[in-house]
Amino acid sequence: MLYQLFEWLRNSGVKVPGGALFQFITFRVLLAVILSLVVTMLFGKRLINILLRRQVGESVRELGLAGEQQKRGTPTMGGIIIILAIVVPTLLLADLHKAYIRLMLFGTVWLGIVGFVDDYLKLRAKRIAREQGVVYKKGDKDGLAGWFKILGQIVLGVAVGATLLFNNNAKTYREFTGEKPPTDSTMIHRPFNGKDRVFVQAKEPITTIPFVKTHEFNYARLLPQALRGLSWLLYIAIIVVIVIAVSNGANLTDGLDGLATGVSAIIGVCLGIFAYASGNILFADYLNIMYIPNLGELSIFIGALIGACVGFLWYNAYPAQVFMGDTGSLTLGGIIAALAIIVRKELLIPIFCGVFLMENLSVVIQVTYFKYTKKKYGEGRRIFLMSPLHHHYQKKGYHEAKIVTRFWIVTILCVAFAIVTLKIR
Repeated sequence: MLYQLFEWLRNSGVKVPGGALFQFITFRVLLAVILSLVVTMLFGKRLINILLRRQVGESVRELGLAGEQQKRGTPTMGGIIIILAIVVPTLLLADLHKAYIRLMLFGTVWLGIVGFVDDYLKLRAKRIAREQGVVYKKGDKDGLAGWFKILGQIVLGVAVGATLLFNNNAKTYREFTGEKPPTDSTMIHRPFNGKDRVFVQAKEPITTIPFVKTHEFNYARLLPQALRGLSWLLYIAIIVVIVIAVSNGANLTDGLDGLATGVSAIIGVCLGIFAYASGNILFADYLNIMYIPNLGELSIFIGALIGACVGFLWYNAYPAQVFMGDTGSLTLGGIIAALAIIVRKELLIPIFCGVFLMENLSVVIQVTYFKYTKKKYGEGRRIFLMSPLHHHYQKKGYHEAKIVTRFWIVTILCVAFAIVTLKIR
């Protein structure tokens, strides 16, 4: 809104001191980071106090983990702080006419609502149990049904896929090197090194593939020639699977103080680099990656995301004063998945979201092996002492803060390797 205000004043010929700074994306990105930190500082403590007064506290199961009882009563639903710290700077500083900005604002608010309802229903179940004088047992029936959360993630996946496929302001471009561009193509011209470069709009659903010289993959190749007209349907289905996987991975990772928040902030830096490289014609040409116009404004949203996660760590670092709950974890996972898809780096998700992947796999492996051994031997056996993976290390006696710090380090290494893949062909 501030961006639109200063643009309107500038177009009207009104000179405002400092108003010209809003024309520079780098300035607005840095301002978004600072503003998101300010929002978390101003409203974070107030929201925590409100949650404490309303007795919106976390229940703790008896799992035999070190320090678990100290967490009893810690306020949850702190993801509201993260959502506010993302949405407010984006509304103020980004160009709201851009398709990517509208899409990410929708995704943030939508998954935030789904997570909020889930947290609210769980808290209501605890309050009813307390009023009835019965022991509250955490279970699947006290929150949203699993299928409803999946439905919420599907809605976001369909919205992302439809936007990238059918919105003309969310298209990728590849350089045209032939003599005569196709007549039905949308073209843009950019001067580069004294030459006029022609970029032709990519009509197919394409993405960046790592470790391959061409660095480009067309999803239509996964279908037989006769069915390639349905490649859009396949593309949306793949996006939905990615959103569900990453969102649930972030949800599983949110089990230790500061773990999911810190990992998400580091991944946000990685996505910011990808967005800047793909949205800048010079870097896109140097790295031989797809040029994606209009990504500049998206970096403002990413800056707000990073600032929100770092600011939330002020309260969520060990020992946590507040937990993000599903309100935050489902939202962060969905945001990360959507951003990776928008910058066409979804095939790199297993690398820079390595911690999310490990957490997901640890649960799948544990459950699958337990059921298999129970069927074969009559007694279920486990590979990990406990899943998700971070609880396995807790059972081994590692301090919570050490586990979190080491998972952050692993994420930094994964992110560095993901960035390096832009040049490894």
